[in-house]
Amino acid sequence: MTNYAVFLRGINVGGINIKMADLRLALETLPIAGVKTLLASGNFVCAADAPAAELKTLVEGCLRDNFGYDAWVVVLDQARLAAIIEACPYPADNKEQHSYVTLASDPAILDELATLGGELAGVELARLSPEALAWLAPAGGTLDSPFSKLSAKAKYKSTTTTRNLRTLLKCRDAMG
Repeated sequence: MTNYAVFLRGINVGGINIKMADLRLALETLPIAGVKTLLASGNFVCAADAPAAELKTLVEGCLRDNFGYDAWVVVLDQARLAAIIEACPYPADNKEQHSYVTLASDPAILDELATLGGELAGVELARLSPEALAWLAPAGGTLDSPFSKLSAKAKYKSTTTTRNLRTLLKCRDAMG
């Protein structure tokens, strides 16, 4: 079995509220093991015999069937998540700035975001892998930061999700 971290897009924001206990119950119907939910923002770790792309399809279908919304997830295996964290040049804890990682299920979309984001004044980006792009936001001003506004556009909703670097560390640590 392979260990995975799964990042759900858009739950517990914008009117889509899912309790983590309900999420765990729904996920128990899938051929996965060791489900641990982390934080209320839709992160969980698990083990599965399926490849990442198949797990993505299974989880998205489970969420649509059980919670009635267009679900999108990004799935990373344990080695990939560890490599992304290792590649991040930004600190996990800084009082002035927060380090974020935008994850994508489509590297071409991340290419577009990297190009457009690089053209924004004052935006510092670091490509960590084909599916991960790190960026900084001032503490207390994340949603107002130029890159946050860019990546929040509707056209990126189905392929991207953003997490604080600390959240990625918690997911890595939960896999053991």
